[in-house]
This record gives sequence, C-alpha cells and structure tokens, in this order.
Amino acid sequence: MGEQPIYSTRAHVFQIDPNTKKNWLPTSKHAVTVSYFYDSTRNVYRIISLDGTKAIINSTISPNMTFTKTSQKFGQWADSRANTVYGLGFSTEHHLAKFAEKFAEYKEAARLAKEKSQEKMDMATSPSQESPAGELSSPLTPVTPPMENINGTDEICDTTPNSDTRPEPAQNALAFAHSPAMTKHWEAELEALKGNNAKLTAALLESTANVKQWKQQLAAYQEEAERLHKRVTELECQSNQTPVIKSQKTELNQTIEELENTLRDKEEEMEKLKEELENMNDLMEQKDTLTQKLEETELRSRVLEEQLAGAEQRLEENQEEQENFRKSLRTLLELLDGKIFELTELRDTLARLIEEAS
Repeated sequence: MGEQPIYSTRAHVFQIDPNTKKNWLPTSKHAVTVSYFYDSTRNVYRIISLDGTKAIINSTISPNMTFTKTSQKFGQWADSRANTVYGLGFSTEHHLAKFAEKFAEYKEAARLAKEKSQEKMDMATSPSQESPAGELSSPLTPVTPPMENINGTDEICDTTPNSDTRPEPAQNALAFAHSPAMTKHWEAELEALKGNNAKLTAALLESTANVKQWKQQLAAYQEEAERLHKRVTELECQSNQTPVIKSQKTELNQTIEELENTLRDKEEEMEKLKEELENMNDLMEQKDTLTQKLEETELRSRVLEEQLAGAEQRLEENQEEQENFRKSLRTLLELLDGKIFELTELRDTLARLIEEAS
C-alpha cells in the first residue's frame, strides 16, 4: 500500500456547526483513534479518523493550514477543501502538544513537497538547456517520514511477546497429599479443571473457526483493495477527467482507507486470539500437573489403605489372643475358688474334730 499510518493518538472529535459557525458538534460518542497518514505515491499527508466504519475526519494537510490550541486540552484547524473546522479534545496536555508538534512537522513536509513539485513543473515547462559535464538533473525522491509510536506516545512499541514465568510449586507441597481430605480436594480440583478444559476446548474450536473466517475476509479485503487501487490507477491515467470521475476516485480512496482500517482491526483481533490460545496452553499444562499430583496422591492412598488393612488384621489377632487369655484366667480363678472352698471345709472339719477330742 502507498499510504500508511505514521502517528496515531486518541481524542474526542468535533466539527463546527455549519449554520452558526460558533458551536461545536460532537461527531463521536467517545474517544476515537486519530491518525496521520503519508501517501508516498502522491507525497501528501492526511489526518484520518474512523468511528466504526464511518470516516469522521478526512483532511489533507496543506501548507496554508494552521493548528490552533484553544485550551490546555483542545485544538482546532480549518479545512477549506472540506469547508469545515475540526476540533479535537485530548485526555492530557501532553497528547495535545504532541499532536500539534506532528501537525507542524507534516505541514512543513507538505510545504517542501509542494515546492519540489512546483520546481519539477517549472523544469518541465522551461526550455531544455544542456547541463554542464558531470551535472545531471535527477528527480527528487520523497523520503518517507519515520514511523511513530501508534499509541501517540514517545515510547517505542515492543512487539516481542512477553513470556510469562510460571511459579514452580513448592517442594514440600506433596507432603500434605497423604490424607483423604487432600485427596478429595485434589479430586474436586481435577473436576473443576476438567470443566474448564471442556469450556476452553469449545472456545478454542470457536476461535479457530473465527480465525479461518477472518483470514478469508482478510484475503477478500486485500483482493478488493488491490482491485480498487487498479481502478484508481485507471482513472488517473484517463486524459480527460470529469468531475464525476474525480468524485468516484475520492469515494474509492475512502473505501480503500476503510478497508485498510478494517484489516488492521482484524489483525489486532487475531493477535488477541493468539494470546488467548497461549493462555489456554498454560492452563492445559497446569491441568496436567494437577492430574499427575492426583495420581501420586491416589497411589499413596492405596498404600496407606493396605497398611491400614494390615494394622486392622493385627489388631483383630491381638484381640483374639487377649480374649483367650481372659478365658484362661477365668478358668484358673474357678479352679482356685474350688480349692479354697475345699480347704475351708477341711479346716472346719479339723476344727470340729479338735473340739470333739477335747
């Protein structure tokens, strides 16, 4: 594409009331993106802003334009071609100053480009003269201005994806997995993760389908943009241009701009979907880790159950031995009671015999 954004910021957009020429009429309900565009093929600068698919600002910067700061956060400029005055309300004074600085910079670039174009026309219309040896006239190639931060700040956008470091689990986390309560906890955690996994899988399938659909739309938009560019080129090559053709050219340019902005929005959505996919992969790894922990917990639970069964069996054997010992003691006590009774009778008998003998 010959035209590309070189600086963007966000602001509330206004236009002067065409009837009173005093009151401001808001053209956007909220802050929208306002961008400077540079067309390298025509060497022109434009200010463009879209509210959805509607172009609310489409102003070509000319050397006679002036951007005026009317307050700490508000500025305006008049566009004689559009027969209106645009106003922008910024969130901070810094954003207004940066926008005004870029306006002055691109206005000066537009003035220089106009002078170079005028020089070329003068050279083409003037009589041809021989140039001195070693001095060849060459067309001036416009230099594309450096790209600015798309957010309207002085910081450079970092396109390298951040790798989120996940904290490793503590080494003693498994020490608490020996109790049935922890087993139930991990089972509940696994069930919740299974539910989340099902939801994430459904969202992933839906996102994949949307990505395929958007790729098809992007391809269709690119084909449409190429077709429109070819159409614009054909219209420019026609020798006798009528006002109707010029109007069609303007409409086609606006359509191309809208398609390009739509393409950028779709690309941003695709980047968001990629980030969501990375987050889902992280959740899948966490699920696998918890599943492994649950399996280890179940294994330890089975070992503890076997140990508990052995302990119960040994307890039953000890109880049986104690019961047999009690029975033996009772039998011994009964024998002792019988012997004591016999000894008592013998003592009584001996006592009677002694009394009778005396």
